[in-house]
Amino acid sequence: MSASRTPGHSRLTKAHKLSIAGVATLSAAAVAFSLIPADAAEAETINAAPVAWTQAVNGAQTKALHGNLSAQQVIAQANAKAAAKIKADADANAKAAAKKAREAKTAASRSAARTPVFANNLDGWIKEALFIMKKEGIPGTYAGIHKNIMRESSGNPMAINNWDINAQNGIPSKGLLQVILPTFKAYHVKGTKFDQYDPVANIVAACNYAADRYGSMDNVNSAY
Repeated sequence: MSASRTPGHSRLTKAHKLSIAGVATLSAAAVAFSLIPADAAEAETINAAPVAWTQAVNGAQTKALHGNLSAQQVIAQANAKAAAKIKADADANAKAAAKKAREAKTAASRSAARTPVFANNLDGWIKEALFIMKKEGIPGTYAGIHKNIMRESSGNPMAINNWDINAQNGIPSKGLLQVILPTFKAYHVKGTKFDQYDPVANIVAACNYAADRYGSMDNVNSAY
């Protein structure tokens, strides 16, 4: 019996259905392909460029920051060393000054200990003169000096001879041992007062003259 056919209804075979499905699939694929940029690799590169640039800038900034910090550290260390050296030098100078002051004080103390205090009288004047004479190598004894002083001035440091030949010549004898000015000038010992009336300076100068003329004041037994 032959099947009846409805007018206007096309009969599709299985092959036709498969063909239609394939065409639909290809069409969808084409549409999907059209939505992708023409050069996907180029687009990816373009999108990645800002990221790479940012990373490069950040890297350069970080490197510059590290370099700046390193330079500051070097400067700080140099400044610290310089400050330490200045302090060390100051400490060394202070120690040297303190040591010098101690040495000067010690020397002064020793000098004071070596220099006795002499009485301000005939006994003290003779002893002080002998102390100076010993350092200067001028000979003389207490007894020899004392006997000549008593003969020349009776122990008066302000004694002056206004009647002898020296006085007539305008150069009177003065002081404990009656020394005229030219003799006092010629035989004055440095460190004593430059004054004919000063008892110690007068004794030392007279003994220096006597040592040169007579060998020692001990050898003088009359006017000299």
